[in-house]
Amino acid sequence: MKIIIAPAKIMKIDRDSFPVQSKPEFLTKTRILEHFLKSRTKEQLDTLWHASQKVTEQSILQLKNMDLDDRLTPAILAFSGIQYQYMAPDIFTQPALDYIQKNLHILSGFYGMLRPFDGVCPYRLELNTKMIGFRDYSLYHFWGDDIANSLFKEDDTVINLASKQYMRLIKPYLNEKRRMITIDFQELKNGEWKTVGVHAKMARGEMVRFMAENQIKNPADLRDFHDFEFQFEPEVSSDDHYIFRTAFDFSQR
Repeated sequence: MKIIIAPAKIMKIDRDSFPVQSKPEFLTKTRILEHFLKSRTKEQLDTLWHASQKVTEQSILQLKNMDLDDRLTPAILAFSGIQYQYMAPDIFTQPALDYIQKNLHILSGFYGMLRPFDGVCPYRLELNTKMIGFRDYSLYHFWGDDIANSLFKEDDTVINLASKQYMRLIKPYLNEKRRMITIDFQELKNGEWKTVGVHAKMARGEMVRFMAENQIKNPADLRDFHDFEFQFEPEVSSDDHYIFRTAFDFSQR
């Protein structure tokens, strides 16, 4: 059983907390993207990134200093979004760290797919970027079925804790031998059950920690997850879509 999560836009450098253990699986293809980005002018990068001037300047500096082989940070520490903050891998036990290195995969527009202790450097490249001037019209086309084939090489089940944008790297390549279970966290808003992005990210991080601490191997055991008072709802769930609902007041968090 493998687990997929999305990356975070905000990245940091941390070479002290944990050592890098491995290289990204698709580093050869990442070098193609690196070469493309470094060949772009500032104006062309502005068009690609669609970011503020401050973010663009920071990203250009990252690109200038980019070295895919040296001075790297483990991927699980490099991303510092909400999901990763609530996962809190820096306080994992060693068995939990071993669990995520074996089972957790971070999807990425730039790296394709990462294990937690693959060495990475900061980058800016959203998966839905319109790749003007690149050999492929989109990163979805560039990565193709590479990531799905790798995920399902040894396992027939993937737990999807990624966003819709990133799950699109996997969904087109599912078949009768490949099962993906999507986890959905919902709250009652104006009389309707809805997914609230920031709270869902918090819950996804907590669920990864729950899986690692409890060494979860059977998808059915995910139903015992109850952080933020989330409860598994069998009446509205299906074999491939687990829905958790809560009445928790996140404003008090």
